[in-house]
Amino acid sequence: MGPVTGVLALQGAFAAHGAALIRCGAEVREVRTPADLAAVDALVLPGGESTTICKLLIQSGLRGPLETRLSAGLPVLGTCAGLIILSAEVVDGRPDQFCFGAIDVSSRRNGFGRQRDSFEVDLPVPGGEGSVRAVFIRAPRIVRCGGAVEVMASLDGEPVLVRQGTALGATFHPELSGDDRIHRLFLGFLTEV
Repeated sequence: MGPVTGVLALQGAFAAHGAALIRCGAEVREVRTPADLAAVDALVLPGGESTTICKLLIQSGLRGPLETRLSAGLPVLGTCAGLIILSAEVVDGRPDQFCFGAIDVSSRRNGFGRQRDSFEVDLPVPGGEGSVRAVFIRAPRIVRCGGAVEVMASLDGEPVLVRQGTALGATFHPELSGDDRIHRLFLGFLTEV
């Protein structure tokens, strides 16, 4: 058996991420408990509402184990709210939310606007394979990137897809586009560890 990719299944479009990963040939498990997390080799943190996800991580007992796994280099993909949780800092965040610092960026919740400001755009895909449709829904903005962060895609000069080591973060929702290239890119990290 190959590596097992988990999808945090507490809130958000986790089923759509699971379907994309399965189409890419991955073995997928939903993660809701520390035991589920211990059984995976990589993890996707989906979008949703970042403060709610933080509360659910605490209630489920996942906060500490996830922090430990991320510190040890667990390959992770965070999309939208998932990117916020992976950030080093949340600008203008709520006092009760936290972030893990897996990617040295500062993010701003709803940086591209509220629900009514949602939009779709074609972004160049890393590696020069054309463009991918990026779905921005209440998307965060990356307002600062640390020196170890690689910007893999930008929108109007602003980073929207970033990587640090085996952590990949997108301000958009690749699971909603029907194009699995961002998930394939992430799964490629599993061969690097």
